[in-house]
Amino acid sequence: MPAPLHVVFIGGAEGQWRVEQIRSVAGQSLPNVPKLKVIEGIAPPGDAGTWKLCGVTSNMRYTFRDEANLLSAQQEGLGRPQATMAALIPIRKSAAWWDLAQDERRKIFEEQSRHIAVGLEYLPGVARRLHHCRELAEPFDFLTWFEYPREEAKRFEELVTRRRATPE
Repeated sequence: MPAPLHVVFIGGAEGQWRVEQIRSVAGQSLPNVPKLKVIEGIAPPGDAGTWKLCGVTSNMRYTFRDEANLLSAQQEGLGRPQATMAALIPIRKSAAWWDLAQDERRKIFEEQSRHIAVGLEYLPGVARRLHHCRELAEPFDFLTWFEYPREEAKRFEELVTRRRATPE
């Protein structure tokens, strides 16, 4: 497993990504911004923007070895030149979720929601990286970053719609 990577997402007036929309599915929305800056590593002091979210990559906590091997074989990396579209999805789980034991969360995650199996259907077009933030005292538990080519936009929306319809 690669070393954990600290990643900072800064919404504001500057950044390599143009923000087309910000919308909330549940809970309060982030303030609208024109740009998003993604920094791998610690953000320089004073680089706060309108909002800043931090996360860190970690081990795959609900993934079995065969699933990890499939993901690794099919997923392409971030930063592909053809991936001109991106989405940042902050996720906050309920207290009831965190009260479950690891095996109970796994049952919901894959056996009921089919999270990994569904995600595999959208590879390699839609690349993603999960950032953990619960342990960093951030306002969200996870930040999921997706990158994909414009021609994969409908498939990305389909993926997100399918995930939102699950018990997870």
